[in-house]
Amino acid sequence: MGPDAPAEDPAETPTAPAAVDRRRRAWPRRLALLAAFALVLGLVVAFDGHRLLSFETLGRHHEAIAAWVDAHRALAAGVFVAAYFMAVTFSVPGAVWMSITGGYLFGPVAGTALIVLAATLGATAVFLAARYILGDTWRDRVRGPMARLERGFRDNAFTSLLVLRLIPLFPFWLINLVPAFLGVPTRTYAGATVLGIIPGAAVYASVGNGLDALLASGDRPDLGLIYDPEILGPLLGLAVLAMLPSLYRWWKGRRR
Repeated sequence: MGPDAPAEDPAETPTAPAAVDRRRRAWPRRLALLAAFALVLGLVVAFDGHRLLSFETLGRHHEAIAAWVDAHRALAAGVFVAAYFMAVTFSVPGAVWMSITGGYLFGPVAGTALIVLAATLGATAVFLAARYILGDTWRDRVRGPMARLERGFRDNAFTSLLVLRLIPLFPFWLINLVPAFLGVPTRTYAGATVLGIIPGAAVYASVGNGLDALLASGDRPDLGLIYDPEILGPLLGLAVLAMLPSLYRWWKGRRR
C-alpha cells in the first residue's frame, strides 16, 4: 500500500472465516432467545396482560394495592421493579401507568428512584439482547454512508442518547433498540439512560402522588402532560445544555 493510499475502512473489511464460523454456531442460541421473547410477548397479548396496565385497573384496585404495599414495603418495591422491568423488556403498552402507580404507591422521590432503576434495567436488557441477536448481522451489512453514520453516533453516543431520552420524540422501545446496532458501549448506554429518564419519571411519579385527589374527583390523569410547554420547555433546555460540549467540539473542528 502506497503512502497516499486511503486507509481501509473496517466496515468494508471481509469478515474472518473464524469469526463467521463462531457467529454461525451462535445462531441457534440467538434464535432460541428470540423465540422465547416472542412467546412471552404473545402470551401477554393473548391473555390481555397488557390491559392490566390501565387507569381502570388502577382505579378499581388502588386501595387494596396501597394497603398491601404499606404492609410489605420492601417486598412491594421489589415486585414493582420486577413488573416494570418485564413491561419495558417486552415493550408492553402501559408503562406510563406503571410510572404513575409508582408515584402513588411510593411517593414522588422513592417512586422516581424505583421507576428509573426498573426502566434502566429493562432498557439495558433489550439493548444487550438486540446486540447479541442481531448486532453482528447488522455490522456485517453496514457499508459506506451508514458506516460513517455509525461512527458519528458512536463518537457522541452519550450526548446523543441523553438528548433522545430527555426529549420524548421517539418511542421508548425504539431508543432501546437502535443503539445496539451502532456500537454504543453498554456503560455509556446505561449512564445516558439513567440521566435521561429521570425528568420524565419524576413528572409521572408526581402525578401518581396526587392520584387520590384525581380519583376522588373522577378525573383521569393527562398522559400528554409531558408535552405541556411548562414541562417540555425545561426538558428542551436540558437537552440543549447536554448538546453544548458536542457542538463546541464540532465548532472547534470547523475552525481548524
